[in-house]
Amino acid sequence: MKLIIYLLLIYLVYKVIKIWMAPSAYSGKGEYGSAGTVEDIMIKDPVCGVYFPKKDGIYLNDDGRDMYFCSSECRDRFVDSGSKK
Repeated sequence: MKLIIYLLLIYLVYKVIKIWMAPSAYSGKGEYGSAGTVEDIMIKDPVCGVYFPKKDGIYLNDDGRDMYFCSSECRDRFVDSGSKK
């Protein structure tokens, strides 16, 4: 009987520590702050055509358009070409 009580206490301590260590996972808030937001949206690089997670992309605001590139090299090639794809 004591073994069952000890196991239950260990399990409860484990769950409390797990919740305490990762509060965003249990609060409904992800990396971007809201419960309904997808964190890993795959987008296509306009220069090379590679798909990558938006959160890992290199950001560029081009005349009011938000653009993301897979690397700084692709962003630089886009800027150097003067292309407005």
